[in-house]
Amino acid sequence: MTTKTTLSALLQAFFTDRLMNQRQASSHTIASYRDTFRLLLRFAQMQLKKSPSTLAFEDLDAPFIAAFLNHIEKNRNNGIRSRNLRLTALRSFFQYVAFEEPAYSAHIQRVLAIPTKRQHRTLIDFLSRPEIDALLAAPDKTTRAGRRDHTLLMLVIQTGLRLSELIGLRRHDITWNPGAHVRCQGKGRKQRCTPLTKQMVAVLKAWLHERAGSTEDVVFPSARGAQLSSDGVQYLLAKHVATAQQTCSSLKKKRVSPHVLRHTAAMELLQAGVDRSVIALWLGHESVETTQIYLDATLVLKEKALAKTTPLNVSVKRYRPSDSLLHFLSSL
Repeated sequence: MTTKTTLSALLQAFFTDRLMNQRQASSHTIASYRDTFRLLLRFAQMQLKKSPSTLAFEDLDAPFIAAFLNHIEKNRNNGIRSRNLRLTALRSFFQYVAFEEPAYSAHIQRVLAIPTKRQHRTLIDFLSRPEIDALLAAPDKTTRAGRRDHTLLMLVIQTGLRLSELIGLRRHDITWNPGAHVRCQGKGRKQRCTPLTKQMVAVLKAWLHERAGSTEDVVFPSARGAQLSSDGVQYLLAKHVATAQQTCSSLKKKRVSPHVLRHTAAMELLQAGVDRSVIALWLGHESVETTQIYLDATLVLKEKALAKTTPLNVSVKRYRPSDSLLHFLSSL
């Protein structure tokens, strides 16, 4: 160990050796960690007046990391969720350095002791059945793009595919017989199969017949025939939501994203009486507890539970003041 250990060597080894070779992290994880360290190095360049390649590991002490986290919250206006996500990436790096440079254990432990922040847990957004109908009716099915968009929206709402799973879906990922379903690889490289309804099968077959192409082609191409981008899907969704708002005013109060359509698929299953464990398998959740957010959000199930209770035997009487003077004093 030298007097000043170069941060550059440790950081490059962390990405190439730990993340890529040992953990075989997904491209999404690597991109998220990369962005975290880009922000950190730019902050260090601004605060310490050092170029990133000349920084020493000792420069990243606990007060500096705490200042960086405060910076992305206050100056960059990031939320608590983003702040905690950046801290997770930093913790992973410092845990790696603990194995490579054990002499820094005290330094590392102080950084690892920085706590995550608790955040308010808001109820998830999802679409009601009238809103679903309005959204599916929005694409112009007399055009090829409209038929593609209608099939895409219907598939997301029925299967609950993530955005990355949807845009990466290829013709060979769809099985028709026996038991029509789509196969995809989700988070953590977990593969799963999601069944298709008869109506979805009919719509999807009609689109793929029109789409033509080989088994390796993506199911939903862009106008140029390439794979749709995440921004492309969000753009077409926003366009159709704006159209649907003209016939369904409640959509004006909602921010509809591709993930909201995934939540909608889960809520449709939950309100149909499907068990939480099955919904977790359907969506590819790591834990059944993740599905708890849908139980918290649905008012329908709570109203059904309320209907099963015995009403309290309490009579309601209108309050009448016994005296005009008492009435005057009570109104003050």
